[in-house]
Amino acid sequence: MTRILVVDDDQSVLDVLVMACEDEGFEVTSACDGQQALVCIANTRPDVMISDVNMPKLDGFSVCRRLRESGDDLPIILLTSRDNDIDEALGLELGADDFVAKPFSTRVLMARVKALLRRQEIKKSDGPRQVDLLELGPIRIDAETMDVQLNEQSLSLTVTEFRLVEAFVRRPGIVLSRDRLMELARGDDSIVADRIVDTYVRRLRRKFETIDASFDRIETVIGAGYRWKR
Repeated sequence: MTRILVVDDDQSVLDVLVMACEDEGFEVTSACDGQQALVCIANTRPDVMISDVNMPKLDGFSVCRRLRESGDDLPIILLTSRDNDIDEALGLELGADDFVAKPFSTRVLMARVKALLRRQEIKKSDGPRQVDLLELGPIRIDAETMDVQLNEQSLSLTVTEFRLVEAFVRRPGIVLSRDRLMELARGDDSIVADRIVDTYVRRLRRKFETIDASFDRIETVIGAGYRWKR
């Protein structure tokens, strides 16, 4: 059975998280702060962690940082404040996979969880699969394994980053607004601040530039959004 770890110091929010996950048939473990979360991860390995950002003892950012610095790729969804997009920008820098703003929709949250679980299942699959490849110049995308390669070198991307690259490459030359990009990447109509989209794009550019310092395919269209240069 799929195991979900939910972490929040607000018992009422924790109850909602536990109920939402159990309604989807997941096995749920809960923790009220980051220290407890790390103990749970060590003792009973979850498949996904959903964690609040602001907690006593050890906050969600610190948990994310410790896991990533240790090389742990546990899928992480952070619950952030709707009015504080700085939270999401910082979480991106620390390696979180996705974000849901409080007060959150359990429907949206569970959709994000399932997307992360699908990625994990694909990684674990050893059997034959139908290959869905997309190639554009030096870019090669394997939609099944969520692998993106530049010049035959793979990039380490979160689910949202992968979907952004896929959205760009499937629409070369087309200007995509920030709202449209996030709709394509997340599959819902949740509101995301412009600066968060800019942070995603900046991170993508940096990751591509680690392979090719001259990478310039993601073009900013002032006042409109971004496009993938043909």
